[in-house]
Amino acid sequence: MTAVDVRTDRIEMADSSDERTLDMMFEWLEKMPVPEGIKVEIVEGHIFMTPQRDTHWEIIADLYEQLRTKYPRKRVKSDVRVDYPGHLNGFASDVTVMADGAAKTDEGRWRYQDVEFVAEVISKKTGLNDYGSKKTTYAVAEIPVYLIADPYQGKCHLYTEPTDGEYATETTVAFGGELDLTRTPVGLTLKTDEFPRD
Repeated sequence: MTAVDVRTDRIEMADSSDERTLDMMFEWLEKMPVPEGIKVEIVEGHIFMTPQRDTHWEIIADLYEQLRTKYPRKRVKSDVRVDYPGHLNGFASDVTVMADGAAKTDEGRWRYQDVEFVAEVISKKTGLNDYGSKKTTYAVAEIPVYLIADPYQGKCHLYTEPTDGEYATETTVAFGGELDLTRTPVGLTLKTDEFPRD
């Protein structure tokens, strides 16, 4: 490539929109050598890379196994990108349950409108997202059930009834208790007695 070609490419890039898109950002991330076991997601335009710890994985696996007693495997997801409302929100939630009949878009992604349940397991460096920006985004997206499992507190925080960008109901259950989701689209009681603490 000659110097003129490089300059031309740069001019073309400068003339194009400077607006970042989630697709652009994820394409950049796919080209990076992200190590195995690192969760990558974009929250309000900021990229977060988090290593998965044993405690984190054990809680995810426990939730997955319990949800599988009701849901077919294809409806329960983990670390799969879903684009949510707001500025550059491409979340890869720890556990996501899709509604019956949900289908991918033409771009090959799941729609947030088809999400019935989301669970996040707290990591020290990204916990503020789960309790803050992501909780607000899930409420705005009207996700019926949002569960935070916090191994540092040894508690689960369950959010239901999204209304006007907020969850109307919050229930806190210490690890060892039961999460009654029988009056939600999930329709199960989840046990937390095997959730490890950090």
